[in-house]
Amino acid sequence: MSNPKDTCSFERWTALCDRMDLNVDGKTYNTLIRAHAEPHRFYHTLDHIAACLRRLDSVRDITERPDEIEMALWFHDAVYAPFSATNEEDSAEWAADWLQACGAEKPVFSRIADLILATKSHKAPEGTDGQFMLDIDLSILGTPSDIYDEFELNIRREYKRVPGFIFRKKRKAILQGFLDRDRLYNTGYFFDKLESNARINLIRTISNLG
Repeated sequence: MSNPKDTCSFERWTALCDRMDLNVDGKTYNTLIRAHAEPHRFYHTLDHIAACLRRLDSVRDITERPDEIEMALWFHDAVYAPFSATNEEDSAEWAADWLQACGAEKPVFSRIADLILATKSHKAPEGTDGQFMLDIDLSILGTPSDIYDEFELNIRREYKRVPGFIFRKKRKAILQGFLDRDRLYNTGYFFDKLESNARINLIRTISNLG
């Protein structure tokens, strides 16, 4: 597995900013790296961002605005507190404010903010890039069972303050909500690669939750 620090390198960040004609901001890059290393994070870490960026790299040529998706991925969990109801809104606001300060035009930072906000409900947006954004964010569901099980363990660690019986009930409801969808992945690419395994993982985990 690739080192997340290699995937999320400053060189990659700089190249992205250059392609988007933004002023390169090393301070914001370092702040993002530190944010994803906060001690209460176990899944929503730099490993998650790196995995998302690698998924994006595999579909870059079939997205409409891949650099906007990439910027949204960098910021989509920038603010993460397990018991907050506004993580996505706060992350989107941070991204939009920073992009505007760096010279991005309003349509650009508005689209990026919308991509981030879409990860709150994970309901399929109309735009192709929004669909890829959600599929990338949910790609963990279709990973091999050992990787998926580690994901579930890390989510439990992030909610360690919640009593077990309450966590199991709420987690089961969330996973069942995904399983009840006609399809988990919006794009043909991710549907073909991950849908079947994701459903196997969800059924197995729901069963184990009791």
